[in-house]
Amino acid sequence: MLHFARPTSLALAIALLIAAPALQASGKAVEKIPAPVLSSDANAPLPLEELRTFAEIMDRIKAAYVEPVDDKTLLENAIKGMLSNLDPHSAYLDPAEFAELQQSTSGEFGGLGIEVGQEEGFLKVISPIDDTPASKAGIQPGDLIIKIDGQPTKGLNMSESVDKMRGKIGSKIVLTIVREGTPQPFDVELARAIIKVKSVKSQLLDEHYGYLRISQFQVNSGEEVGKALALLKKQNDGKKLRGIILDLRNNPGGVLQAAVEVTDHFLTKGLIVYTKGRIANSELRFSADPSDASDAVPLVVLINGGSASASEIVAGALQDHKRGVLMGTDSFGKGSVQTVLPLNNERGLKLTTALYYTPNGRSIQAQGIVPDIVVRQAKITSEQDSENFKEADLAGHLGNGNGGADKPSNGKSKGPAPLPRPQDDDFQLSQALSLLKGLSVTRGD
Repeated sequence: MLHFARPTSLALAIALLIAAPALQASGKAVEKIPAPVLSSDANAPLPLEELRTFAEIMDRIKAAYVEPVDDKTLLENAIKGMLSNLDPHSAYLDPAEFAELQQSTSGEFGGLGIEVGQEEGFLKVISPIDDTPASKAGIQPGDLIIKIDGQPTKGLNMSESVDKMRGKIGSKIVLTIVREGTPQPFDVELARAIIKVKSVKSQLLDEHYGYLRISQFQVNSGEEVGKALALLKKQNDGKKLRGIILDLRNNPGGVLQAAVEVTDHFLTKGLIVYTKGRIANSELRFSADPSDASDAVPLVVLINGGSASASEIVAGALQDHKRGVLMGTDSFGKGSVQTVLPLNNERGLKLTTALYYTPNGRSIQAQGIVPDIVVRQAKITSEQDSENFKEADLAGHLGNGNGGADKPSNGKSKGPAPLPRPQDDDFQLSQALSLLKGLSVTRGD
């Protein structure tokens, strides 16, 4: 099974989300995969001299290291080192890590709910997962975690960092954060929890305008998006929407098939994504079917630096087909595919086997998706409208010849205050909604 990894990620819970140098969870159950068809290079003779050197080093370590070390530990460490030096997303999974990956594919797992990578020896937050301890504590993309419970993370590999952040459900952990624009490091205390991720949320922002948020791509995300689109139309009195905002910000990725299914809800034809690698079964192409659950309504897609992997597949396909307007900031740039290969003794191998490409042949790897309209996040501050004197305030003013009540300056509604809306304190979302309304005006909807 192919998994699109979330950037060197760690669903801080137990599994690294879909592409990390240790464990990662994707949104599909791990299943047996046929042995890859290897190239002729794989049949080359074994390098006997290097193998002799390897055996000699093992003997020297066992004989001279300050503490006894058994063969099993040395060999497992050698395997981990062999994989970790390939790329950030290939990893050897011991029985516990492999079981955790299988568990986390269901969308429920224990931990903090945070995706991390590594930068200059420190842990860097790629994105917090919606409605988890990390997001509720205000952890932000780009934060550097320099200490875990007071112990520096500098120099720790990903597996060591994962181990330190694991723990009993309900137990407390303190992360020391360095954030751009904040002069001093600060501590954030979190309680480990069962992470139940609802990958798709939807609501009407304004009459006729729908909002669809995908926090990560799980096995059922495509089906959930289809149901959400139908629900939005029902909430709009069964009428066709005038526009939809698809929010992929801070979505670290997920499973390839889920990204394809979500994209297919907005396209009626053409290529969605294709992959290329060295092994025969890594060459895949996915195309859209004729049905269109979105009714071809105007679409704005929100992305940012926390949008990675499967998110970039969806955004890239919609951009190439000019199906929607991409708004926000550049995406993460995770353009590789991982295959999870079960091994003997309940172990697994997560190996980068291919790169994926958008319909126009773009590789996203290490470059990301550039939005059509760059809109950086900003704080929104509301100001009260000034009470200007109006024509309707003048004594003896003429009435409106077409009928209707006068509108003096003090004639505003005195009803209850409107309920808060997501766009009221989210600048990028507000701009996306304004764009959709502008498109609606020009289309005459």
